[in-house]
Amino acid sequence: MEDIRIRIVDRQGEEHWVDAPVDMNMNLMELVRSYELAEEGTIGICGGMAMCASCQCYILKSPVDLSERSDDEEAMLSEAFNVQDNSRLGCQIFVQPELDGLEIGLAPED
Repeated sequence: MEDIRIRIVDRQGEEHWVDAPVDMNMNLMELVRSYELAEEGTIGICGGMAMCASCQCYILKSPVDLSERSDDEEAMLSEAFNVQDNSRLGCQIFVQPELDGLEIGLAPED
């Protein structure tokens, strides 16, 4: 399977179209970290366990309907800052072929 393309708007508003491998069971938080699109130590603080909301992102455009938020994700977002209707935790969205063309924005750090 070939990589898919995902557009990520970083916290400074800069756009990045990145290649995302679909064969590594990678989530969006890991993708952002691998491309170093957020300052070290500011994203994925809990290691992707849906326990810190440091990987909160906004779904700007999705080629498919994403799965519903899990109870853990809902609970974490209910305590986070800058939450919007399109907020998700990047650690809870895994790179899959059908997400080719997904566009996200990283939520502010604070």
